[in-house]
Amino acid sequence: MPWIQVKLQSTGKRSEQIEDLLLELGAVSVTLEDSADQPLFEPPPGATPMWDEITYTGLFDAATDMDLVEMALRNELGADLPLRVEALEDKNWEREWMKNYKPIPFGKRLWVCPSWLTPPDPNAINMLLDPGLAFGTGTHPTTAMCLQWLDGHNVAGKTAIDFGCGSGILAIAAALLGATKIYCVDNDPQALIATRENAERNHVRDRLEILTPEQLKNNIQVDVMLANILAGPLIALSAKLAGHTKPGGSIVLSGILAEQADSVRDAYLSWFDMDAPTQTEDWIRLSGHKRN
Repeated sequence: MPWIQVKLQSTGKRSEQIEDLLLELGAVSVTLEDSADQPLFEPPPGATPMWDEITYTGLFDAATDMDLVEMALRNELGADLPLRVEALEDKNWEREWMKNYKPIPFGKRLWVCPSWLTPPDPNAINMLLDPGLAFGTGTHPTTAMCLQWLDGHNVAGKTAIDFGCGSGILAIAAALLGATKIYCVDNDPQALIATRENAERNHVRDRLEILTPEQLKNNIQVDVMLANILAGPLIALSAKLAGHTKPGGSIVLSGILAEQADSVRDAYLSWFDMDAPTQTEDWIRLSGHKRN
């Protein structure tokens, strides 16, 4: 089925107005993208963060009278509104989407592969993972740096916690690399479902215990603590994550912007000897060992 899309630029303050207007004019979907590469940080409870400058895309059936749509948008939003209308090539969009994902290596042993592709190295440790609603496919620098840490360390026979597990990618990688027990913790029900399904696809479900933060017992201590979340929660949770790490155990923290690294590192120095930070693009991974 052919489609036509309308792209326009405006401020985040008008997001609700523009979304409602596009839908009223017949758009079957509306997407919002950052127009200025502006990071969004952890919002306070109940708040919905929004970029200052946004590109709005409304998707319309090709039979729609787009002259009327454009006229209505300009009448409501201003005659000088930056706006363009373009036809979308009629494609098999499911296959187009799948073409964007390729197997990715992390270190010397570990690959993350979409389930519909044959792993390029059958002798490697291959994790089958498809993009989904829960965060974590290995394409983001924060996840990639944690996977590289796991690939470069011996976790065979060890226990771990993946705090803020998202898709379960770090926990599953640890299991495939030989960890015997991994606690997967997240407060998002969708993340727990995704972790369970991905663990089953990779045949490691029996080594994962999937929990909400409230279900993680205080007396559980592990050899490896993994937390790829955000700087604010990492600082707030420092005592809790330290308490769940065995003396001599390792901690791996990510989701940290470069300017936040010192604050996060300082929050853990009471318990851990911290390594030099690792940086990819604007993101930092911190790691260390808990003192005996």
